[in-house]
Amino acid sequence: MPHAVARLRDQRLARSKKPFLARGALLVRCERCRVSIDYCMCAWRPEVTAKSAVCLLMYDAEPLKPTNTGWLIADVVPDTFAFGWSRTEVDQGILELLADPQWQPYVVFPEEYVPAERVVHTVPNAQLEVEGKRPLFIVLDGTWTEARKMFRKSAYLADLPVLSLQPDDISRYRLRRSTRDEHLCTAEVTALCLHLAEDSIAGAALEKWFSRFSRHYLASRKPPSVAEKEALRTGTAF
Repeated sequence: MPHAVARLRDQRLARSKKPFLARGALLVRCERCRVSIDYCMCAWRPEVTAKSAVCLLMYDAEPLKPTNTGWLIADVVPDTFAFGWSRTEVDQGILELLADPQWQPYVVFPEEYVPAERVVHTVPNAQLEVEGKRPLFIVLDGTWTEARKMFRKSAYLADLPVLSLQPDDISRYRLRRSTRDEHLCTAEVTALCLHLAEDSIAGAALEKWFSRFSRHYLASRKPPSVAEKEALRTGTAF
């Protein structure tokens, strides 16, 4: 069964008035992993469990972009939900998800944009277990400008705690340009959240899956050497 981001992509395509043409539109891609079929990585897709869940709030055409890393999260985290964002219309599904008592939602966003009383830096797993809740990380999937817009203009997020991350490393994402190294991509952010929630197996699996995706995707843009191609084929580069 297609995961949440794949379903959202299909919905977005169905209402498009013209074809979405990404860079490398003439490239023949694997439908499952979105990489060139010559560098398909489906054979290495991880299968893990996680007590945490992820809700991706995706800006407009984000599900259509082959470089989108929210797709990787849905590959790894079984309980991944995905919704398209609109300033004027709210998907009833996200309201129902946030109201579900099994979840403790956290909006993942930098603390400097949020009143101090809303900010948290940890996930109190023991307390959540006593309360019968599981962490639900709400990740705003888009450019930094789009993420700020979604955060400001989504009233249903206004009363939720904000999880502010403090990563030690700069982003390793090289498939799109960013003006600031400290701006992590969606998959990198989510991996940090999983580690905070003591879902380290899922967090490590997502990090490795992201790394593999980056390598395979870049290889399809610029063909690797014979040795690099063999490493990609056998998985020894990872």
